Amino acid sequence: MKYIKKFDPWDSPLCTCPFKWSFNPYTGCGHKCVYCYASTYIKRFFQPRPKRISWVIFEKEAKRIRNSLISISNSTDPYQPLEKELQITRKSLEILIKNNVRIQIVTKSNLVERDIDIIKSGKVVVAFTITTLKSKISKKLEPYAPSPKQRIKTAKKLIENGIPVVVRYDPIIPSVNENEKKLIRKLAVIGVRQLISSTLKIKPLIWQRLLIKFPSLEKKLGNLYFKEGEKIGSYWYLPRDLRIKILENVKKIAEKYGMLFSTCRENLSFLNSAPTCDGSWLTLKIKHKN
Repeated sequence: MKYIKKFDPWDSPLCTCPFKWSFNPYTGCGHKCVYCYASTYIKRFFQPRPKRISWVIFEKEAKRIRNSLISISNSTDPYQPLEKELQITRKSLEILIKNNVRIQIVTKSNLVERDIDIIKSGKVVVAFTITTLKSKISKKLEPYAPSPKQRIKTAKKLIENGIPVVVRYDPIIPSVNENEKKLIRKLAVIGVRQLISSTLKIKPLIWQRLLIKFPSLEKKLGNLYFKEGEKIGSYWYLPRDLRIKILENVKKIAEKYGMLFSTCRENLSFLNSAPTCDGSWLTLKIKHKN
């Protein structure tokens, strides 16, 4: 298909997601997150541009995947600043929902609020990325994304409108944002159903950007990743025992407050307590739509 692609076409053994499709309304992203993995393989990633879409073709593709699951979107934020004027994401949601496609929206933008009217008419779960409650740290990690306070406010509003929300507390970076107990508790209080977490995976470009913002991490994390850690594919991971320790602690806190927990691409699926690692199971619980 031209616009709608298979999620994880490489069939990575690290991916524990259920089968789903993927659609990226944009190429590149304007949030310029330091840890962004997609920027390591997509050219001019921080110079975002819209996809040129034939909506006639898109609708034909939507009909072909009727009743299945799609993620919008995993390489770029579908609600990045360009969306405010171009509304490509909004148009795609209208078509997908009309064709009874189950949808997982992955974003860190409060702009998703604009489309509550459409979202609540479909089988949709919103996966919010919130890495920290600390605005100063967030500004370094995600310089052009909405603040943590704005994201939590939007997540709460979605939940109040009957839209299920899961949160990606991801990536966790030791010495930066690994102790976010207040964030986890706040998410549970507003009604978040599932917490999805993973540790930072390093590529050279990500490491370079990270050290510009957090120079002290070279001493704190350099050996952990590059001497004691493990290379999986093209990424450097923290040592397995340390990853288990970090994620077990997050799981313990999340479940203490009544949320389900899962990991992402860690090869630690024994930690998962949710029916699916990505939160998409919640779209099956929406009985009154279409």
